[in-house]
Amino acid sequence: MISLRLRIDWSELDVFGHVNSLAFLKYVQAARVNYWEHLGLYQSFLSTTQGTMLASVHCDLRRPLHYPGEVIVQTQIAFVKNSSFGFRYELLNAEGETVAQASDVMVSFDFATNQPIPCPDVIRQAGAAPAGPERPT
Repeated sequence: MISLRLRIDWSELDVFGHVNSLAFLKYVQAARVNYWEHLGLYQSFLSTTQGTMLASVHCDLRRPLHYPGEVIVQTQIAFVKNSSFGFRYELLNAEGETVAQASDVMVSFDFATNQPIPCPDVIRQAGAAPAGPERPT
């Protein structure tokens, strides 16, 4: 599991004074990219035409977040199939309470051929690793 701590920005608030629902998806995106970087997928993409493509995203909001504050996004690989894999996210407030749970599906993709490809070994290895202590980044 990888943990990412993000500062809540005043611009993410809605008219009621709590974090807008779209900001939760921004937090999930930041955690997704952070995980890619942790695995070296982004660096690999820079030297090849292969990367990942977001196929779907789902987010259930559990409680509001407020400014000022922080959100902690814990990310882990939920499943690995032939050419797709999924992330599971737990979003926590500074007190450690769950404020949202999210998941998404990624497709390994060759942008030169415009075709899905098998998931890289690094994804398979990370998906097979037992959940250990969280590693803050």
